[in-house]
Amino acid sequence: MVKAAATDTDSTIFIGKGEQSAVLTLSLANRHGLVTGATGTGKTVTLQVMAEGFARAGVPVFAADVKGDLSGIAEPGEAKDFLVKRAQDVGLSKFQPDQFSTIFWDVFGELGHPVRATVSEMGPLLLSRMMDLNDVQEGVLNIAFRVADEQGLLLLDMKDLRSILAFVAEHADELTTQYGNVSKQTVGTIQRQLLVLENQGGEKFFGEPALDLNDLMRTDRDGRGMVNILVADKLMQSPRLYATFLLWMLSELFEQLPEVGDPPKPKLVFFFDEAHLLFNDAPKALMDKIEQVVRLIRSKGVGVYFVTQNPIDVPDRVLAQLGNRVQHALRAFTPRDQKAVAAAAETFRPNPKLDTAKVITELGKGEALVSFLEGNGTPAIVERILVRPPSGRIGPVTPDERKTIVAGSPVKGKYDTAIDRESAYEVLQKRVNATAAAPDGGNGGGVLAQIGSIVGTIFGTNVPRGRLSAGQRIARDVTRTVTNQVAGGVAADLGKSLGGSVGGSVGRAIVRGALGSLLRR
Repeated sequence: MVKAAATDTDSTIFIGKGEQSAVLTLSLANRHGLVTGATGTGKTVTLQVMAEGFARAGVPVFAADVKGDLSGIAEPGEAKDFLVKRAQDVGLSKFQPDQFSTIFWDVFGELGHPVRATVSEMGPLLLSRMMDLNDVQEGVLNIAFRVADEQGLLLLDMKDLRSILAFVAEHADELTTQYGNVSKQTVGTIQRQLLVLENQGGEKFFGEPALDLNDLMRTDRDGRGMVNILVADKLMQSPRLYATFLLWMLSELFEQLPEVGDPPKPKLVFFFDEAHLLFNDAPKALMDKIEQVVRLIRSKGVGVYFVTQNPIDVPDRVLAQLGNRVQHALRAFTPRDQKAVAAAAETFRPNPKLDTAKVITELGKGEALVSFLEGNGTPAIVERILVRPPSGRIGPVTPDERKTIVAGSPVKGKYDTAIDRESAYEVLQKRVNATAAAPDGGNGGGVLAQIGSIVGTIFGTNVPRGRLSAGQRIARDVTRTVTNQVAGGVAADLGKSLGGSVGGSVGRAIVRGALGSLLRR
């Protein structure tokens, strides 16, 4: 924070004013941040103010809209008396209504464009978290993914995952010899958890066309960053699905974006509301990966801002990575509340003029304690400020307004229709039918031989040339010119050239990233 005019500049975002202006430096915005405070103290308005500032600076924003209020950023605000007064109080020349280009996303496809990921992209680690699997069950799920990955069976949607799990159960004895203990009972438990996930909306989330993260990083015709709003009020009814979905998005950004160091401004800012859901009951292995992603993603030009009620909701090792802090009021009614107040006060650089712990309990609505990074990245002394009013509407858009915005979206038509192409389910069904029709009853020489036959059906290595499709003829001609050791890699390259939405990563070329998600090539 520096003494500055009450306005945005090319290098800063004006957040509010106390004894001096509180500004967020764009070149340090990828050092992440934290917005905390009790319910009803103004966290959502602060989030909107920050999102508007980033958008004006040309930085795309992604934010989860848990209550529906944030959607108003897409419509101009009204010059109500309290907003005009607030603008005057913080030193703005006048209240200036504004609206921001917005794309609405919805996992359920009801109030925005559908958001989908393939099962392969999600990976076994995040799926295990989503389904609350124990270590043994997670191990069996990893085996299922290993079989599918190595043999080029695409896991795109829920029925693909069910099919590969059924295949694993059917051949449990043979797979146990190669991969470790696999029991049908464990597979059955995973299948039941899949049913729960489907009932929560997982069936709509998993599939194609999968989300292209480049669509989150758009600017509008005026050079402003697009504001991507995830409609999350219904999604919040399934907390694990919500938290794991956002964590998957973070991991995808981490794996896909190139290193850029410390750019003049972020390439994308990601607001994670109700952040405590990410960390609740997370196993140590997952916590280690979350910390790694948060720590390293800043060098990809992505700023992550966690929004939650108490600072103690965020583990210390993640909290240490969050340089820009906004603290709204906390109420110290219980021992846990008192602990939260003390913890919040201790995270700020002390101000001799303030009793930070006392002020936290006295803050009014729209007031906050702030400490943003300045200079060479050191935290500024904590200051008490009044947050500026947002320029967009405070409150939700109407259904008709939302329909108009969705109809004019730059991604209209790209994700609205689901695609169900041939993948593991269809390939395994063909194999079952072929086995049933075989005169010898289908004894094919073991599970790996059977999977090899399935892959042969995909790539045409077990089909007479005259009956091959064009893609299969290319696959056969290519794979015959290489050794078995690199056949999988060639298959991956072929899959890429044929436009697979899983990044063309089939066969042994499949590699998984920090959180087990599929690395796109």
